[in-house]
Amino acid sequence: MSRNIHPSAVVSARAHLGENVTIGPYVVIEDDAVIGDDSWIGPSAFIGERTRIGRRCKIHNSASVGSPPQDLKYRGEATNLEIGDDTVVREFAALNRGTIESGKTVIGSNCLLMAYTHVAHDCFVGNNVIMANCATLAGHVRLDDHVIIGGLTPVHQFCRVGEHALVGGAFRVVKDVPPYVLAGQTPLVFEGLNLIGLRRRGFSRETIDQIDLAYRIIYRSHLNVSQAVDQLRKENSHIPEVGKIIDFISSSKRGIIPGHSRS
Repeated sequence: MSRNIHPSAVVSARAHLGENVTIGPYVVIEDDAVIGDDSWIGPSAFIGERTRIGRRCKIHNSASVGSPPQDLKYRGEATNLEIGDDTVVREFAALNRGTIESGKTVIGSNCLLMAYTHVAHDCFVGNNVIMANCATLAGHVRLDDHVIIGGLTPVHQFCRVGEHALVGGAFRVVKDVPPYVLAGQTPLVFEGLNLIGLRRRGFSRETIDQIDLAYRIIYRSHLNVSQAVDQLRKENSHIPEVGKIIDFISSSKRGIIPGHSRS
């Protein structure tokens, strides 16, 4: 089995390393960690017990991956951190295992977690997610697929950010951010659609127009959110993207971000 392990690394005999794995100097890998084929672990990185890292991942120097949750209720229960394939974790990121409540923290495939990012216990991060430098997730946060979180942006515990949404840098997320939108300002508000992201990902002009119409009803009509969702359910729920918006808002427990206030 082909592996490249630096002699200064401390690798548990009970860790499981795949084919063609590279382990840099001063790395620590604890019991029952699993590292998939063709992955690279940079200098001084820490891989905690019961961490599951997929194939072709890159963990850069001094990242802490799979450390215990920062939760006072945690009593050492056996919980996991799971990372999908082709994900990159940059310098000094801190990714925690789950607590007994969900049993795991999950980070998907093809994600980029830049330097100093933090993913706390029991979070779910989808596929193709980007977290810019110093973005931080509190416990139980959910980021759906293709979300981008700007640098220095904290996300409050139990918040959710819907698929293809973009949150700007140095803002605070304290309510749910619906799918496909651009969110910014302090307090955080709906600023329109994530048009550049949607176009890059192949959304058609007609689909974008339907998403735009849905958010005009939600944020620009004289209806409250419940009334707007009812109208969308009656008139536009057959459109898959609008159906996702309806489902997201209907299941929101923290409420969604507001639109711009009107003078």
